[in-house]
Amino acid sequence: MLYSPIIGMTFEDLNLNKPLLNALSDLGLSTPTTIQHKVFSVTMSGKDVCGIAQTGTGKTFAYLLPSLRQMQFGKDRLPQLVILVPTRELVVQVIEQVEKLSKYLTLQTVGIYGGGNLKVQMAELKQGADIIVATPGRLIDMAMNGTFKTKSVKKLVIDEVDEMLNLGFRHQLNTMLDLLPKKRQNLLFSATLTPEVEALMKLHFNDPEKVEAAPTGTPLSNIQQGAYAIPNFYSKVNLLDKLLEDPSFTKVIVFTATKRLADQLYEQMEVSQLGKVGVIHSNKAQNNRFQTVNHFQDGTYRLLIATDIIARGLDVAEVSHVINFDLPETPENYMHRIGRTGRADQQGIAISFITEREQEFQEAIEELMNYKIPMLDHPEGLKLSEILTEDEEPKVHMKNILVKRPKMEDVGPAFHEKKAKNQKVNVRRNHAAEKALKYGRPIKRSGKK
Repeated sequence: MLYSPIIGMTFEDLNLNKPLLNALSDLGLSTPTTIQHKVFSVTMSGKDVCGIAQTGTGKTFAYLLPSLRQMQFGKDRLPQLVILVPTRELVVQVIEQVEKLSKYLTLQTVGIYGGGNLKVQMAELKQGADIIVATPGRLIDMAMNGTFKTKSVKKLVIDEVDEMLNLGFRHQLNTMLDLLPKKRQNLLFSATLTPEVEALMKLHFNDPEKVEAAPTGTPLSNIQQGAYAIPNFYSKVNLLDKLLEDPSFTKVIVFTATKRLADQLYEQMEVSQLGKVGVIHSNKAQNNRFQTVNHFQDGTYRLLIATDIIARGLDVAEVSHVINFDLPETPENYMHRIGRTGRADQQGIAISFITEREQEFQEAIEELMNYKIPMLDHPEGLKLSEILTEDEEPKVHMKNILVKRPKMEDVGPAFHEKKAKNQKVNVRRNHAAEKALKYGRPIKRSGKK
């Protein structure tokens, strides 16, 4: 977790039952983080919650602990708690967290997400579920076909809501909020409080209480940041290869700006890190994404190349380094990226590769954090490439010369005189005279016999 636990407070001081305390003890957790402590009391009071917290602050447990504490167990096994998240990876990871905390509880949790087998998910839901963790679109499908019974839902959690809105889920969120019972408690969690997030709360929430773990953009104290000025793609590849010669780079996430760049970098790194590198982005098949993350978690892969859309859905322990191969255009995404390291009070390292045209992104990030990222000297022996990719090649802009149209009064008629040889004159022909001229006598038709 990024923020230190509250000194002098333990989970015993919260109104938790024995099964939850035992599960926390098994996980080696004794002290709540700031967001966990603040959210717990507000949620237990029944108020709607707006939680502002950066990734890695322990916010998943912040909403799970009071929600599980208040769970009422019934024989009908209809969903009481719905948790909406933006990606299928987050669905899987939240379910894992639920299972850890509910080790000593009898709970049924079902994951619903697009890309999975619809019939299998429908069958699981029909067997009964106390908790649903879902992406919005697929859950709406379940509600519309009658598989998802909404009448028993008492709590709704919307996690990473700013990212959900960025991905275009506004309509689905509004639809889901309208489908659920009006009498319910809403818990919303976001890294940033954007106008869109505020508009969503104003429309559907009942005077939510704002809970903030730390201001957005606060530098992460246990993450050492640094940056290299580097001219182009292939020089960045050489720098990455050079850094990976250091054995302390044990588990490294590399973020790229686009899916295309992620694939290009994978092709380059697979040469030097044969069998030790994976790539993950939204174009990859679901099974491939899950398998890649699992290989990174278990240490099969040393290097994981990813895009921003995956940044929110990665919760991997003991990430030694985060490398921004390209800086993100949105400053907040930088915070999400580097938050992948330095978790569980461990120290982490975040390194950025910055080209000349990325300097404006660097300035925006530093302004958000109110912190200047230290610039580092190039490692000894680093080779800077002069080869440019197609995207880096300077573009030749042809001057577009506009032809001035003549004024209408200067334009002549839309026809012209034909040449003499092409001119045709309609003449009435005298066929009798023509035949007389040809045969030397008039030709007369004989009567029919």
